[in-house]
Amino acid sequence: MLFKISLSNIRKSLKDYAVYFFTLVVGVAVFYVFNAIETQTAFLSVSEDHREFIKFLVQAISAVSVFVAIVLGLLIVYASRFLMKRRNKEFALYMMLGMSKWKISALLLCETVMIGIGSLFVGLLIGVGLSQVMSAVVANLFEADMTEFKFTVSGSSIAKTIIYFSIMYAVVIIRSGIVIGKCRLITLMQSGRRSEKITMKNPWLCVIVFLISAAVLGYAYYMVGWNQMDLGPKKILAAIIMGAVSTFFIFWSVAGMLLRVIMSVKGLYHRGLNSFTFRQISSKVNTTVASMTVICLMLFVTICTLSSAFVIRNNMNRQVEEFFPVDFYGEMTLLDENDNPHYADIVKYYEGAGFSLSDDFKEYHEFHTYFDPDFTMFNFIGDRMDEFTSENQSVGVMMDYQNEIIKLSDYNALMKLYDKKPMELSEDEYAITATFSGMVSVYDWLLADKPEITVFGNTLKPRFDKTCYGYITPEMQPITTGVFVVPDSAVDESGAGTAMYVGNYNAKDKNEIAAAEKAAREHFDTARSDMLRDVHLGAHSYYNTKIQAANDAIDLGALVTFLGLYIGFIFLVSCGAILALKELSESSDSASRYTMLRKLGVEEKEITGSVFTQSAIFFALPLLLACLHSYFGMRLAKFMLSMLVSGGIFKSMLFTAGVVVLIYGGYFLLTFIGSRAIVREQK
Repeated sequence: MLFKISLSNIRKSLKDYAVYFFTLVVGVAVFYVFNAIETQTAFLSVSEDHREFIKFLVQAISAVSVFVAIVLGLLIVYASRFLMKRRNKEFALYMMLGMSKWKISALLLCETVMIGIGSLFVGLLIGVGLSQVMSAVVANLFEADMTEFKFTVSGSSIAKTIIYFSIMYAVVIIRSGIVIGKCRLITLMQSGRRSEKITMKNPWLCVIVFLISAAVLGYAYYMVGWNQMDLGPKKILAAIIMGAVSTFFIFWSVAGMLLRVIMSVKGLYHRGLNSFTFRQISSKVNTTVASMTVICLMLFVTICTLSSAFVIRNNMNRQVEEFFPVDFYGEMTLLDENDNPHYADIVKYYEGAGFSLSDDFKEYHEFHTYFDPDFTMFNFIGDRMDEFTSENQSVGVMMDYQNEIIKLSDYNALMKLYDKKPMELSEDEYAITATFSGMVSVYDWLLADKPEITVFGNTLKPRFDKTCYGYITPEMQPITTGVFVVPDSAVDESGAGTAMYVGNYNAKDKNEIAAAEKAAREHFDTARSDMLRDVHLGAHSYYNTKIQAANDAIDLGALVTFLGLYIGFIFLVSCGAILALKELSESSDSASRYTMLRKLGVEEKEITGSVFTQSAIFFALPLLLACLHSYFGMRLAKFMLSMLVSGGIFKSMLFTAGVVVLIYGGYFLLTFIGSRAIVREQK
């Protein structure tokens, strides 16, 4: 009997369950897809270089899944509140007919189980299908072989999804039983005539709070948008707190001002149903200030997370080609008792190990940089130190280090290997090359005054009034903080520091390159062991290859892409679902008002327009403020990402906008359709 009633109730309430069911299905599908990555076919043929990273990626996704499950669990509990509120009169009728509270709870249990099983089945079905598409994404990211692709289903991921969601449903069932147990018949019967109490706020107080909040928010924007060089962890935390608190009070003050501002514009307020529409909107915003704040901040985090992830993913592979133009890079350094670098003869250690650089490379260049103890960054800043530290307080104390110097002949030999333009300097000139954007701006600021430098007793003037964008050692990121290029005659060999070499393998096809890579690594390790036996104080050695840099770029791009999409999708679904359920609940409570409008002669077209306007503004308010937050947040993100990637963020922002429009806009459309159906019930 209970089963038949439950099934009948679900059929009659399909439109009420639409958003709830859609949210559950999307949650289940996304949860399965990302947890099934480990067993997807593409991983079966992935290269050995990526296998250890894949294990780490799976562990990271599993850890994030716990957080995702908590978010989805809270969302399901919130959604169940809406469904129960919609059915208060129905529950009152059951009680009047003599049904006990425990039977009503059992009825809800049956409905929850049926909805849960249905959403799990549909969600897993969609998830299994999407996971096959994800296999192609994985193959593209990790350059895996898809020739032996097979349709796969992850039993472990299905089990994990069922367990997690069963726990969520159990919490919902327990909560629903508690709520039903506390319900009184009179409360249920009067639920349709009860409305949330709205406190009218003092308009002048709202204006003052809004101005103060806007000023605090503007200062937080300034801190993260234009004063990044002076930002430390404490200041970033302070900016986050100021932004979150200001967001709450902006919504609080706007809720109090919105209706009065609209009422002051007589032509707008008295046009059509605007007076009714804006009173409805004002009421909704007044009762959802906290929810609006949370949704706005979640949207902000989603936009910044997705955009940053796509920026990293889109630029990492390109950067390997741009910043790692050779096959191999190695360096060796001897350290004194103060850990200062000194020259290590790489050729000697290779020969001592029975090898030669020419054995590994068809073309190479061995060189070293120099350090003059009297030529520090503080010396270079000179008389402008006070001005510099006042503008960059947090980094000023970090600038007292010896500047790295390279001979012009070595620099040009490297540029030949890197297929870049050589440099010309007179005997009394110098130039600066760097890629790290923060230091490039500092050097450009200093070079504007054409400062002279003294290197090993030689006075030099700048050849250019701008920094030369470039590097001397291959890297995966633009992190070269600055190297001074000087004429060969200006250096003293006593200042020789880190010894380095770069080279290209004598190989043509993929197999030959792999063999040459293996040999070059082994030869470097052997020569390094020979160096370590020869030193008494300390030594440092390091090597990297283009293949390894490319693998690291792929791994990092995959990590931020998967985690960014995972968190972003869940946050977007949560934001859309919360707003949708709140709007549907408000429409249900206001249904009688639309009936009154019809009795007064208002056409159905105008009522539909009012419903659309309310839904549109309700969804737009947190999104607009989140977009404003994101603009300044991405300025900070771009500065921080400059240490990792170079390139614009416009394309990534466009892609993020598309994702937001697809999911958030989809919820808006579902909400409008559902609200319109609710208000038409009372025709």
